[in-house]
Amino acid sequence: MKYVIEWHPRAGGSSAENLATTKRSLEVLAKWTPGGTTHQFVSRLDGAGGFSVVETDDPAVVARDCAIFTPFLEVTAYPVVDIEAAVGVLQEAVDFAEHA
Repeated sequence: MKYVIEWHPRAGGSSAENLATTKRSLEVLAKWTPGGTTHQFVSRLDGAGGFSVVETDDPAVVARDCAIFTPFLEVTAYPVVDIEAAVGVLQEAVDFAEHA
């Protein structure tokens, strides 16, 4: 299963607190080894978060990786399928709805 992971900094805090949080999150990131297979790991140009595409058969791997960073970041994990599979499913749904 593939997941798109989205993250952005937690809101609130003074500039000094935000700087300390960023510093600590970078220290944690340097020691972290992601679970599953990471296909992409990208950061927004504005510094306000990023995205990764991770593949694993164990959703607990995604939950673990998200939990490591939740003190610093708001993290959302979206289960996804490749577009070819999505198109097939959508076509089946349209066919069903037209004949129901």
